Amino acid sequence: MTIQVTLLSHSPAPIRSLYMAFRTCYSQLTPQQVAARIDDDRITEDQMREFIEERLKTGHASPLEQVWYEFAISGVSRAFSHQFVRHRVGISFEQQSQRYVTYKGGAFPYTVPETVRKAGLDDKMADLFEQVSGLYEEMVAAGVPAEDARFLLPNATNTNFKVTVNFQSLLHICDLRLCTRAQWEFRKVAALMRSEVMKVTPELGRYLQPKCGEYRMGYCDESEKDWAACPIGRVRPHKQVLFRIYDQYRKGEVAPLREEDWKAIEDVDATE
Repeated sequence: MTIQVTLLSHSPAPIRSLYMAFRTCYSQLTPQQVAARIDDDRITEDQMREFIEERLKTGHASPLEQVWYEFAISGVSRAFSHQFVRHRVGISFEQQSQRYVTYKGGAFPYTVPETVRKAGLDDKMADLFEQVSGLYEEMVAAGVPAEDARFLLPNATNTNFKVTVNFQSLLHICDLRLCTRAQWEFRKVAALMRSEVMKVTPELGRYLQPKCGEYRMGYCDESEKDWAACPIGRVRPHKQVLFRIYDQYRKGEVAPLREEDWKAIEDVDATE
């Protein structure tokens, strides 16, 4: 099955909700007074966006929990779901049950990783799963409950989700799962979730990045070996590089400007 992610619903007026949450923390006005000023246009949409952007720079995260998104997710594997449900703060899951859903004829949908296809082992995988399917069907026909017959089913078996997640939790998911070190299936799901948010609230969706993104930490905190192997590592500094630069600065060891540096400066001046 193809992975599908659909945004079902989201907070009504998320910019207003987020502004109200932040402004309540930083204003002498009551929330009712703030709402009245929004309603009579004394506070504009642009002003709300600007205020939110400044607050996001401070790392004040709790107001982000008041904006939520609701997704339908299908065609993912059980290998993915075991990772997904580890994100248990700020997110609510409902997942297709292998206890109450019995696969008719023993046929279960499953995912074949591209690496298996490239290795030329997908046919062997299909043959094995056909045997599993046959035994599953035999068990069910013999009266074995689906909740026990499912013990046969592999991690490749597809499953479906309906989830509701607040924006702060979604940021954390994307911090980790858009990273190139994340498993490919989770990267795909996180990217599709981001794409859905971008359609309705691009001013918030742009913050859904890997943790090295310019709207997140801005640097990589994985191992230097993993950073060096990362396809976007060349445009994102590693934290150890930043630490070394800061340590040089603190010790007064910053390299002096060279003659060629001065020449570059002078050349720039000449063109102005």
